[in-house]
Amino acid sequence: MTSVQNPVNSVPTVISTVYGAIGHVELNRPEKLNALTLEMLTELDRVLKVWAEDSSIQLVLLTGRGERGFCAGGDIADFHQAITTGKHQDFINLLSSEFDLDYLISTYPKPLITLAHGITMGGGVGLASHAPVRLVTASAKMGMPEAKIGYTPDVGGSHLLANAPGYLGEYFAMSAASFCGADAVFMGFADVVVTDAFAENILDELDELLGLSPAEIISAIEVLHGAPESFALQQTQGWVDHAFSAQTPQEVIERLEQMVHPAAGQAAQLLAANSPSSICAAFYSVREARAEQDLRSALNRELRLASFLMHQPDLAEGIRAQVIDKDRNPHWSPALLADVFQDELRSLVRE
Repeated sequence: MTSVQNPVNSVPTVISTVYGAIGHVELNRPEKLNALTLEMLTELDRVLKVWAEDSSIQLVLLTGRGERGFCAGGDIADFHQAITTGKHQDFINLLSSEFDLDYLISTYPKPLITLAHGITMGGGVGLASHAPVRLVTASAKMGMPEAKIGYTPDVGGSHLLANAPGYLGEYFAMSAASFCGADAVFMGFADVVVTDAFAENILDELDELLGLSPAEIISAIEVLHGAPESFALQQTQGWVDHAFSAQTPQEVIERLEQMVHPAAGQAAQLLAANSPSSICAAFYSVREARAEQDLRSALNRELRLASFLMHQPDLAEGIRAQVIDKDRNPHWSPALLADVFQDELRSLVRE
């Protein structure tokens, strides 16, 4: 067994254990919803690369400890400290390492199974939803909530959202709304919704899957341990596609405000609460990701947007309002969509 230690209290925050031909790596910051630090990302990268080259390891499992969630994303408090103390490059270095890890997971040469449960947001989606075999519990809460804090979907989230049915990607990116695990297969964020019993005892079931391809593992788990999926989001498809198929963020909002569907009014309120700069960045990022259909390009685009947005006032203000002071009353700058530097954002996504 190997682990990476938390320097504050010496509790291992990443634990890796080998059971015969199975490698199991666990996120272990349950009190912080397994929020990712640079040390955790570095250890995950190291372990996965070692096991990729180890011929005795046939299958890898990635899970998060604690009942509350798989991973809530990056450690937002660390991000806030970096961008408010002039350590912007530290922030970018961490994101670059995280994005490389997400891409490694997406191209992993062996069956790599991820199990999303509870809170799985932002960076947690990056770990869970790019793997060869993506499992989720029905009660998991998933999403890319970055627009709430003056940021934009990253960790390949724009690529995943771009491939969601219709224009649900723009809706979830711009609104920062979440969806349940039962909807994750429909959204393209998971392959199988699994029963809670299977999730709790997954290690006991994996021996039967050794030697199978990722596609065969997905089929076997779906037949033996699959739980019902939800297709509730299909009911939203009509009004979402009408509003979010617009050609500009401004037109999206105009369409929402003109619609009589009550859910459209609620969506308009969600967008109005988020950073105008983030709304625009999310819209253009998802659109470009859909046109390109390449995860690596999406990650590179997201890093360019991060490099831009971290120097804007909204990111520090959003984290302050949502995470530090928790007054839920951010003062965005610019406060109006019409004042956002949209030409610059469009240029960044198309480089």
